Amino acid sequence: MQFFPNPSTIIQIGDFAIRWYAILILSGAFFAYYLSLRELKKMGYDASIMDDLFFGALISGVIGTRLWYVAFSDDLAGYLANPLRIVATWEGGLAIQGGLFLGGLYGYYWVKKRKISFMRVADAVVPTIMVAQAIGRWGNFANQEAFGRIVDPSFYAGWPTWIANHMLIGGSYREPTFFYESIGNIIGYLLIIYVYKKYTQVKRGDMVYAYLMWYGVLRFFVEGLRSDSLYFMGLRSAQLVSIAFVIVGMLGTLGVFRKMFPRKKPIILFDFDGTVMDTEPAILKSYEVLYERYGKSDILTPEFKKTLMGPPLKEIFAMHFDEDKVEDLVLEYREINIELHKTDVKPFEGVKEVLTSLKEQGYRCGIVSSKHSDSIEYALGLYDMQDFFEVVIGLNHTTHHKPHKEPLEKGCKAMNVGHDSLIYVGDTVMDVQSATAIGAYSVVYGTNEERLEKISSYKPNKIIRSWDEFMPILQEDVEWTRSTI
Repeated sequence: MQFFPNPSTIIQIGDFAIRWYAILILSGAFFAYYLSLRELKKMGYDASIMDDLFFGALISGVIGTRLWYVAFSDDLAGYLANPLRIVATWEGGLAIQGGLFLGGLYGYYWVKKRKISFMRVADAVVPTIMVAQAIGRWGNFANQEAFGRIVDPSFYAGWPTWIANHMLIGGSYREPTFFYESIGNIIGYLLIIYVYKKYTQVKRGDMVYAYLMWYGVLRFFVEGLRSDSLYFMGLRSAQLVSIAFVIVGMLGTLGVFRKMFPRKKPIILFDFDGTVMDTEPAILKSYEVLYERYGKSDILTPEFKKTLMGPPLKEIFAMHFDEDKVEDLVLEYREINIELHKTDVKPFEGVKEVLTSLKEQGYRCGIVSSKHSDSIEYALGLYDMQDFFEVVIGLNHTTHHKPHKEPLEKGCKAMNVGHDSLIYVGDTVMDVQSATAIGAYSVVYGTNEERLEKISSYKPNKIIRSWDEFMPILQEDVEWTRSTI
C-alpha cells in the first residue's frame, strides 16, 4: 500500500488506486446534495425524496459526462475499437455538459412520475451544481487536464508553489483555466442564491435560467482559453452548448416559456372549524355541557376557552381527565356537537359565494381539518355544500395531526396531485404551521384581531378579514408556495 504515490493518486494498492479525481468529483456531488436537500426540505419534501433523486441523477450524470466526452473525443474510433476504454473514467475525460443533459432527463422522468414540479425542484437543485462543478474542477487539476495556453513562468509569481509545479505540463507552464471556471462557479452560485434570489422578484424557473446564463457565459469564455477542448465540425462543442444555454436562459428569464406553458391553477384546501363554518358557538357549548356533566365547569375560564379552537379533542381532554377516559369523552363530545350543528353552526358570510366562484372557474378544492370527517360531512350536508369539495380529510384519516404536514399531504394524495401549487386556508396558528411544513401558500381568515395578531407572527402569506378579499388573491402573479416561487 502506498499513500500519495503521485500527485493524482491518494492510495495505491497493487493495481487498485483511489484518485483525487474521483474523490473531488464525488465530494462536489455530495456537497451539492446537502445544499439541495436543505432547499427541498423547505418545500415540504422528505429527505428520502432527495436521496432517490440524487443517486439516480448522479449515476445518469456520470454516464452522460463520459459519453459526451467520448462522442466528441479525437479518439472516438479508438474508443469504439476498444469499448472497455469507455468505462475507464479513472483515466480522466468527463464533460459536464453531457452530465447536465442526461442527469436532467433522469430528473424530469423521476419527478413527473411522482407528480412533482420539475421546475420547482430544478430551482432548488440546479444552482448547487455550480458548487459541484467548482470542486470537481480541482479533479481536473489533479489529472493535469482542462488547462489553457502556454504561459511564461512569471505568470505564476505569487501563486502557491504546489499549483505552479502541477501546471508544468509537457515541459511548459499552462494557464489554469480549471481555476478560472472553479472560481467563476463559486461567484455565480453566491450571486444567484444570495443576491438574485433575495433581491429580485424571481419566479419559478428563474433560478435555472440564471444558472444557464451564468454558466453559459463563463464556460464560453473559459473554453476559448483552453487548449484541450472537444470539437464538433471544427467548432468547440462546449462553446456551442454554452451559446444554447445563454439563449434558453434569456428566453426563460423574459417569460417566453411561461407564456407558452401557462401554469395550472393551484389546489385549494380549507380548514373547516372557524374557516368555512362558524362552529365556535357549538364547540364552546359542547365543551360546557361535557365539562359540567363531569363537574369540571370551573376549568372553562374565558382565557382557556380561547385555546379550544384548533387542537384535537384528545389533546384537550388529556389535560383534565384520566387517559382511559379520553376515548369515551371524545364520543360523548361528538354526540353533543352533532346535535348542536342544527342550531349553532352556519357558514361564514360570503364563503358559499367564494366556493361557487371557485367551482365555476375550475379550481379544485378540498377540506383538511382536525375535526372528524363524519361531523364535517354532516355539517356540509346541512347547507348543501358537499359538492364544493372533492375530498374531506379529517382527524380519523391521519396519524400525525396539524401542525404536522401529513394532513395536507393526505389531501393532495387523495386528489392525485402534488403540493407544488397549493393554497391552504385556515384560521389558527396550527394551520399556518402545517402549511409552512409542506411549503404551501397560507391564507388566514379571521375577524378576531387579538387572534390575528398572534397568528401574524407566524408569517402567513395573506390574512383576510372578509371572504370578499379571497378571490383577488388568486389574481396575483406568484407561484402558490410559501416562498411564492
